[in-house]
Amino acid sequence: MCLGIPGKIKEIYEINNIKMAKIDYSGVEVEVCLEATPEANVDEYVIVHAGFSISRLSEGEANETLDILREIDKINQQEHNQ
Repeated sequence: MCLGIPGKIKEIYEINNIKMAKIDYSGVEVEVCLEATPEANVDEYVIVHAGFSISRLSEGEANETLDILREIDKINQQEHNQ
C-alpha cells in the first residue's frame, strides 16, 4: 500500500523536454516529473507516486489531507508513549 502525501509545486521547469517540478513537503523539496499532470501550476498541490505527479488537489483538499495525517501521527505518538 502506498500513501500519497500532498506536496506544493514551488517551481516548474524542463529537463530534456520533460516537464519537471520542485515539490515542497513541509520544507523538504523533491524533484518530480509532471508529465502525467501537465496542467499543474506553481503553488498548486499534487500527489506524487514513484517520482511522478499523478493527480492535482485543491488547496482545501491538500490541507484536509495534511490535517488528517498530522492527527494520525499524533495518535501514533501517544500510543508509543504509553
